Amino acid sequence: MFTGIIEELGLVADIQILPDAAYLTIEADKVLKGTQIGDSIAVNGVCLTVVKLQDTRFTVDVMSETLKKTNLAELTRGGRVNLERALQLSTRLGGHLVSGHVDGIGTIQKISKAGIAEVFEISTSPALLHFILPKGSVAIDGISLTVVQAESQFFSVSLIPHTRQETTLGLKGVGSKVNLETDLIGKYVARFLEKGSGKEEPQNLSMEFLAQHGFL
Repeated sequence: MFTGIIEELGLVADIQILPDAAYLTIEADKVLKGTQIGDSIAVNGVCLTVVKLQDTRFTVDVMSETLKKTNLAELTRGGRVNLERALQLSTRLGGHLVSGHVDGIGTIQKISKAGIAEVFEISTSPALLHFILPKGSVAIDGISLTVVQAESQFFSVSLIPHTRQETTLGLKGVGSKVNLETDLIGKYVARFLEKGSGKEEPQNLSMEFLAQHGFL
């Protein structure tokens, strides 16, 4: 489990893409402190297991399913990635609960200025947009962000200068692909409300219903 608060930008030292897997080696500093083989590190929001450690770098295995569902297959040597170690129970939860299990990919379709901030409009599938709502949380390349607007074909988030400077979003432009993980709690609530196979209509959601079933 992660918080979506990026600890540092790592440098892709090596990447080997095979037909059904990949080996990714990343140079880092902060996230290596206290890290052991077998620990989890979120790379662009993807939870990966450390299989090899050196003084200034670590290596992870990437499964074929992960390559299909994320933007990790687009990484190249010298590229930058967002890094975050797994959450500790003693750590402040500055973002929101992020599992590191990416739901799908979005595409940056517009970037505009709004005072000191920049607004990113991101298009994605209706299946993901179903779980994205204004003022809700979303993880973009592992970054915990608040949704500004949610429409039928896209949603938008607002980035302060610090976020652009300290994450990979500052390096991306219109047309770039980003990993998306929708709100964890929202997905579980939606699943709970579905009946049977999920083909039936969900039950009506109300404050009374949520309290009755232990959500409040």
